[in-house]
Amino acid sequence: MDDLTTASSAPADSPRTLEKALGHQVRQMRRERDLSVSDLAGAAGISLGMVSKIENGQISPSLSTISAIAAALNVPITALFSAFEEKRDCSYVRRGQGVVIERRGTKVGHVYELLGASLGGDLAVEPYLITLEQDAEPYTGFRHAGIEFIYMLSGAVIYRHAGHDYTLGPGDALLFDSGALHGPAVLVETPMTYLSIIIYPRR
Repeated sequence: MDDLTTASSAPADSPRTLEKALGHQVRQMRRERDLSVSDLAGAAGISLGMVSKIENGQISPSLSTISAIAAALNVPITALFSAFEEKRDCSYVRRGQGVVIERRGTKVGHVYELLGASLGGDLAVEPYLITLEQDAEPYTGFRHAGIEFIYMLSGAVIYRHAGHDYTLGPGDALLFDSGALHGPAVLVETPMTYLSIIIYPRR
């Protein structure tokens, strides 16, 4: 029987081994403390190569090595193994119960409903249901890290990204680098709704 797959080209999710879980936790805690691999190696009294192999899940370090790393990170040894407890994020929001953010000033009439939130990992994902009401005004000054995906549900808009205009109606989609200036340039038919999914790396 074939493995369950989708049409996505995303790589298959590999099983979480103890070594990989330990490495992930060490890397995450090191970054949270703004330490380089070299900093951690020096503080723990082990080689830089050893730390690199541990973070990449390539070796099973000895208990004394794990203890030294925990001491260098100022955490109990058990904290380094917490990632091995398999956790899969899931955010469930009932219809109409998302967190509503109403824009003010130049973005009056732009209503954002946050439909969920990623709870962990290296990437943050923010899915919004955006409504532009009849009193909304165009605004093309949005700019933020990551990428954004827009899927039009109702109404019509001319959406501007990096100086280029795209006419969007129900069923149309737009995927773009959100580091460039973007936003609705002409509100062709209001009220309008569209799904906006923003993905960016956590810091």
